[in-house]
Amino acid sequence: MEEIVVKITKKGQATIPKKLREKFGFRDKAIVFESKEGVSFKPLPSISEEKGSLKKLFKKRAREILEEARKEDAIKGNILERI
Repeated sequence: MEEIVVKITKKGQATIPKKLREKFGFRDKAIVFESKEGVSFKPLPSISEEKGSLKKLFKKRAREILEEARKEDAIKGNILERI
């Protein structure tokens, strides 16, 4: 693992060297988190790369949930109209 010293500005900004940005795929945003060793950076994945990554967590699609909710609202509306 290569270590590179970078300057930190008065505003707390540091530049990730180009070599590392290219190696790890950094673009315009990064995730910063605290670790046992200090502060770590991870590239923020692009939306297109992450599209559908949560599918396995949900049994139904958003459209199905919305349609069911609309049906329930329609039924409740019909019941209220009869009262």
